[in-house]
Amino acid sequence: MERYSPQARRLLCLAGASWSFAQSSSRLEEFCGIRVSDNTIRKISQDEGAAMQRWLRESPEPHETFKEAEGQVEFTTDGTSVNTHDGWREMRVGIFSKREPGESADASNWADRQLPRPHVRLAFAAIEKSDRFVSRWGHWSRRLGVKRTNELSVLADGAPWIWEGASLHFAGHDGVLDIYHALEHVAEAVRGLFGEGTDEAAQWLETSREALLSGGWPGMWQVLCDMKRIVSRSRWTKHGKPLSNYLSRRREELNYPSRLKRGLPIGSGQVEGACKHMIGRRLKQTGARWRIRRVNRMAGLVSQFYSKQWDTYWQAQT
Repeated sequence: MERYSPQARRLLCLAGASWSFAQSSSRLEEFCGIRVSDNTIRKISQDEGAAMQRWLRESPEPHETFKEAEGQVEFTTDGTSVNTHDGWREMRVGIFSKREPGESADASNWADRQLPRPHVRLAFAAIEKSDRFVSRWGHWSRRLGVKRTNELSVLADGAPWIWEGASLHFAGHDGVLDIYHALEHVAEAVRGLFGEGTDEAAQWLETSREALLSGGWPGMWQVLCDMKRIVSRSRWTKHGKPLSNYLSRRREELNYPSRLKRGLPIGSGQVEGACKHMIGRRLKQTGARWRIRRVNRMAGLVSQFYSKQWDTYWQAQT
């Protein structure tokens, strides 16, 4: 494969990151008049994906770009299932980014605000056990120049492995339980307490949303106490108590009022979007089934493209 120049390899990798290898072969011939087999595109894409992962870990260029960018540091992580020869496996995704605060907001206008886009972001992904994936977070943060982890925002759903890892590697971080995830738990409990589709359930859901956004855990605790007083003990035990326990364990991550006031995000939409568009669009195509080693290399390729480090990497190869 050394007969392909860096410019040619870049083109083949761009195609391989965008479409299936068979489609890449067909479209390169249609668009550019270049005849390259799908196996060649596969081999080059996966080789470069592995090389990109090494470059991202070891080279100073991407880390210097991150350090120089303006904005507050965020880390968000999640997982999405990918079909492999060993069955469906979870590919974990992590993103470090920097963005400027947006305009101040409150419970009345939070859903309509437009947050600034991140100035820079760095993504990584792999199918591997959570402890191995988490073990690299501290290394990443140090390489990116994150010296004060108490200024780092961690945004995620309620998966225990995420918060255990954040506590281990990001001492004093500003944790945020994704607001939509929190509201899903609230909605499920409210349906059980007051009935599916009832006016009473709708009213309590709106009251709960307002309480979370305006008062965080203390506000939601008061609403939970009010609910408990008017429902039967059995209903509370089955639906209300689990919600109360769940949110209580995450009380420090329900700091929505403060973050809204400061113009900071309260959702993990960035990583959810990456799971869909970075991983899902290319690695979860209909009929695709991967060997884990190969799909992890492809994850390196699509992560690099998503991270906006594509040009920087290829410039370093010439």
